[in-house]
Amino acid sequence: MSDYIYLFRTTAEARRAAMGTPEIAQQSMQRWLAWMRDLETKGHLKNRGQPLENEGKLVRGKSKVITDGPFAEVKDLVAGFMIVQARDISQAAELAKGCPILEGDGAVEVRPVMAMNF
Repeated sequence: MSDYIYLFRTTAEARRAAMGTPEIAQQSMQRWLAWMRDLETKGHLKNRGQPLENEGKLVRGKSKVITDGPFAEVKDLVAGFMIVQARDISQAAELAKGCPILEGDGAVEVRPVMAMNF
C-alpha cells in the first residue's frame, strides 16, 4: 500500500454554501465523518488531515516575495487535506469518489506521496 494525499478543492462561494446554516453545516459534517469512518474501517485512512482557513500567504521565487491569499489567479481554494493508503493511484481515485465535497462544486485532487528514503 502506498500513501496518497487528497487535496480538497472548492470555491469560496461553495464553501460558504456548505456551511450556510447550523443545520446545513451539521449535515455536511455528518457526511464527512461517515465517509472518513468508512475509509478507516476499510484500512485506507492514514491521517484525517485538517480543514484549512481561507486566508494564506505565498512565498515565491528567488526574491522570496510574500503575497496575500486567497489568490486572485485561482478559481478554487484548497479547503483541506487527508492522507489515505491505497494499492495504486487508480484505487485512491476510486476511494475519493465518496467524498462529500463532490456533492457540490468541489473536487478532490489525488496525488501520490513521494517516498523519501533517508
